[in-house]
Amino acid sequence: MSDTAAPDVPPDRLSINPRSEYFDASKLERGIGIRFKGVQRHNVDEYCISEGWVRVQAGRTMDRKGNPLTIKLTGPVEAWFEDLGDDAPVAKKA
Repeated sequence: MSDTAAPDVPPDRLSINPRSEYFDASKLERGIGIRFKGVQRHNVDEYCISEGWVRVQAGRTMDRKGNPLTIKLTGPVEAWFEDLGDDAPVAKKA
């Protein structure tokens, strides 16, 4: 049963940065919804459900290479594929 449900939930960790080892364009194209501490967030650069954190941009600040600076926020994280609609299965820490 878990084999059929596996494609319907996002991975444990995902990043929007193409240079990251956790980047997956095919999953990002489907649209990922993120709920952090009970609030839906639209500015998440990377998340990890099992470790309970999200990484978001720190304003408009850039590092010396021109990449946006990010900060890590800890707390409960939930993720789902937005292309499945309102009844999409949610991946969260058990």
